[in-house]
Amino acid sequence: MSKLRLMSQNQWNNTPNRPSWEARGLDCSAEVRMKGHAEVFAELLPDVVGGQEVNKEMQQLLMLALTEKRLPYTMLWGNFTPIFYRADQLELLDTAYLLYPKQIEGLEGGFNDVKSKSCNLGVFRAKADGTVFLFATTHLWWRSSNPESKHYQAGSDEARLYQIRLATEMIANYQAKYGNCPVFLVGDMNANLHSPALQYAMNQAGYTHAHDAAVEYASENRGYNSCGPNGPGDAWQDRPYPMAIDHILCKDLPNGAVRRFDRYMTEDYLYLSDHAPVYVDVEL
Repeated sequence: MSKLRLMSQNQWNNTPNRPSWEARGLDCSAEVRMKGHAEVFAELLPDVVGGQEVNKEMQQLLMLALTEKRLPYTMLWGNFTPIFYRADQLELLDTAYLLYPKQIEGLEGGFNDVKSKSCNLGVFRAKADGTVFLFATTHLWWRSSNPESKHYQAGSDEARLYQIRLATEMIANYQAKYGNCPVFLVGDMNANLHSPALQYAMNQAGYTHAHDAAVEYASENRGYNSCGPNGPGDAWQDRPYPMAIDHILCKDLPNGAVRRFDRYMTEDYLYLSDHAPVYVDVEL
């Protein structure tokens, strides 16, 4: 039996320090924040991490920080959605990367800014016992379908639904290649539990939310704060789990495999990203 900790982490796509931070004597540069993210890796020791909003400079700085801590992580390239995994514990068997198209037939406008919206997958085998599983990380389109939102863009819900369909179709092909192994699909999906994208994944594509599968503990918090160019977040938002946009979905797991579903919501992390890392402890 393999005991694994799998995590999703939007690390906030930002490289320089910002004037509003500097005016307060703070530093949100990637050079500083990636050292903080490495501390989280050292504390939680996840076996696989699916990243979102991790630009090239952030990737390099994080890998340097992990190396300095002598943590055994290897990075699987995926543009803004890389995967980090423990090479001492896992063997990479296969990989695929899907960049979502900017234009979508039937919808006006673009739905992939800076080519950051994508799905990256790896098929892994545990070195200890040979357990094989598929892990994929995704970042879906971010704008709102609510006309009253300042971030409104018509067709945004439809775009996320289109993207999650592309992701689950690619995953299904690789899962079949490896004997219908267990699947984990994680990421910043910019969509809550009741959205078309999540409902499709759970009802049509056959996924279960790890929150609902957890048999020992499941966090009930949304896991979001206001950290951004204007400054760090003041506190974690007191919003319930159905409003979360960072998710872990699973498919074809043994009964009771998901033990814990949790979010990393420390005070220090308010200075690193607006998204709390979300992770699961599983037994396969």
